Amino acid sequence: MPEPVDSGLGSPAETEAGAGRGPGRVLVAIYGLFALAAGARAGVQLAVQYSEAPLAYVLSAVAALIYLLATIGLARGGRAGRRLATVACSIELAGVLAVGTLSLIDPAAFPDATVWSVYGKGYGFVPAVLPVLGLLWLRHEAMLAEEAEFTGESVQAEDGESN
Repeated sequence: MPEPVDSGLGSPAETEAGAGRGPGRVLVAIYGLFALAAGARAGVQLAVQYSEAPLAYVLSAVAALIYLLATIGLARGGRAGRRLATVACSIELAGVLAVGTLSLIDPAAFPDATVWSVYGKGYGFVPAVLPVLGLLWLRHEAMLAEEAEFTGESVQAEDGESN
């Protein structure tokens, strides 16, 4: 049975297969970077240029919040963390598709780009790919947790949930 690994975030103990290693760690880092980048950009734009493109700047702030929630969920792990990250990644994917489509159909509604404009073109289309990768990783983690629970190898978390 893998040894629990404390993520240091006040979160439940994770097995070595959790988000603290490999692709999970990369996803946490990318989501954290996007939360910081989108949040800083939106903060400056809302404070200095709000009247120029209010919809675009508010959508960038919403994207930053969603990236932050996904980061927290992925880093926390466990059943509750996976649930939070799944909701955040799902909303992110819907947002990227909706804003990306609207920004192509009605460019006048977006006089300045958002993180999700044209499906994240300004960010190398990473915003369009990231939620799909996040959801795939979360599915993988849920399957591992279910398998561990089935075989009796689940790790009891600090908050009483099984990973």
